[in-house]
Amino acid sequence: MPAGIRATVEFASPSVCPVASVAHSTDSVVDSVSTSVVSTPGDVSVSEFVLEADDPPEASALEPIFSYGSKHLYRYTHDGSAGCPCECLGEFGCPVDRYFAQRGSLTLVFHAADYEQLQAVIGELRDRFPGLDIKRLVRSPTGDAPGDSVFVDRGKLTVRQLEVLQTAYDMGYFERPRGANATEVAAELDINQSTFSEHLAAALTKLLGDVLEEG
Repeated sequence: MPAGIRATVEFASPSVCPVASVAHSTDSVVDSVSTSVVSTPGDVSVSEFVLEADDPPEASALEPIFSYGSKHLYRYTHDGSAGCPCECLGEFGCPVDRYFAQRGSLTLVFHAADYEQLQAVIGELRDRFPGLDIKRLVRSPTGDAPGDSVFVDRGKLTVRQLEVLQTAYDMGYFERPRGANATEVAAELDINQSTFSEHLAAALTKLLGDVLEEG
């Protein structure tokens, strides 16, 4: 796996990518794409993917390779205009690790060498595709850090969930032995214990989704 930062981004519109557009028009899922995108102007780059559909699409931009049953292998040749996210990433030399298109949305996982490159790539993607949503950023292990460093999105929490989590932390609820129990934290927040537990569980579920890379 390349070193650096692994980023997961999502695009809400199928028009950003020919493959996503075809998946949307056939109500199919595309989760396996082999992409060869080059950064040298003039060189030809292609993407190949398998689409499972009873009625294969007749898109002029796609070259059918072969079919077996309801599965169809297609090839898309990039024209050098960076009209899709994969081609844009190819300009920066950022390899695409995973690809998922479903119901009009496109999710890409790619690698950037460092924060500087990541900022440049994200900036360019936002300019070309305004619907970009950053879902997750994970820094790959280095010699000094044996494990991944995960970027947790606190924006997923509601104001109340963040308040509950912060109060519980400040009062030592997560320490061993505990500095305060659930009843004491709930009293500080002026809520009952069951409401405290619900808010805390919801907040931890959202944050652990980032840490464990769920979704």
